[in-house]
Amino acid sequence: MCLIDLVSGAFRHQPQEMNTKLSDGARRLLDHAFADVDPGRLRDYHVHIVGLGTDNSGMSVNPKMLSWLYPLHRFRAEVYISGAHITDRDHSDRQYAERLVNLIGNIEGHGKAHILAFDHHYNRDGTINPNKSNFYVPNEWVFKLTEQYPDVFAPTISVHPHRPDALQELEKWAKRGARFVKWLPNAQGMNAADERNDDYYRLLKKHDITLLTHVGEEAAVATAEDQAFGNPLLFRRPLETGVKVVMAHCGSLGKNEDLDNPGTKVKSFDLFMRMMDDRRYQDVLFGDLSAMTQFNRLPGPFSELIKRKDLHHRLLDGSDYPLPAINIVIQTRALVRHGLITREERKHLNEIYDYNPLLFDYAVKRTIHLPNTRERLPGNIFQAHPVLDS
Repeated sequence: MCLIDLVSGAFRHQPQEMNTKLSDGARRLLDHAFADVDPGRLRDYHVHIVGLGTDNSGMSVNPKMLSWLYPLHRFRAEVYISGAHITDRDHSDRQYAERLVNLIGNIEGHGKAHILAFDHHYNRDGTINPNKSNFYVPNEWVFKLTEQYPDVFAPTISVHPHRPDALQELEKWAKRGARFVKWLPNAQGMNAADERNDDYYRLLKKHDITLLTHVGEEAAVATAEDQAFGNPLLFRRPLETGVKVVMAHCGSLGKNEDLDNPGTKVKSFDLFMRMMDDRRYQDVLFGDLSAMTQFNRLPGPFSELIKRKDLHHRLLDGSDYPLPAINIVIQTRALVRHGLITREERKHLNEIYDYNPLLFDYAVKRTIHLPNTRERLPGNIFQAHPVLDS
């Protein structure tokens, strides 16, 4: 357990302590990070809700994630639990939500976080595949939390297109005000190019629901043969139906088959950029920055997006929380090594992390600059998007 805390949430302070204990250098860094942003309009479009199925949440976790008979799965689950700062496992789901509210509430102005539901893995015949369903977060729980904390949360539903009642579920939550639906194709078994999804896409278009989907390799949950479903090119089908699509992580990890040149594999990020450069999708395709500061994704994708000023109006922020609270994947020393931050900035960012890993994620992205320059991402990326969150 000491090893788990070492690689994950080894926090030494509470978020509210920042008001009296944060150093002057760290405060100046935060002042700079907020200088061109309206704090009240802050948006984090990619925040996970996780738990163990307590507090009548309806959430569930695959038993192998909680058994040392499957040490890799169990270790991964313990790392997430540590990063989420869950200490009371009998009330883990409520404690996770309260911790998240505390983190957000202690960010200046704080804005809102879009919290994500997560549907089961479904087979093509419409049945749930329990072996591949690593965790489940029902839409009901996400809406319950949003209704309880409307000043900090906004809901993102998750509806698998293969489930028999998919269209009814979309209609139900659209009437409740859902504006986003979350897919993780690699882990949930979705092929975006499947023609059987067309009615689903038409319903998204009808209700102006944006599809927030993972693209690229998925490393946070166990997957195998379904990695191919993270190919950005597969999403031409919903885009051509007029559905707005946000590609999470901008395909910044792994490779996929180049479907335009069968038999070859290229970086998923290059395929994402090909899609972003396609004029047909300039009004409906977007990317989010979640997970892009992880050490194994640096430096290319993030640096390239800083350079591409023509795409900045189509980028959104996302933290992928609780991943920013996992020490081993967010390594500020790697940012220094690539020339993206200075040693002094690293010291201040690490200090902020010890108080508030969610604020740390924001501060990292606002501080990163191209080597030997002060060129960074503009503040509008971190605010409510005028097209998607109007």
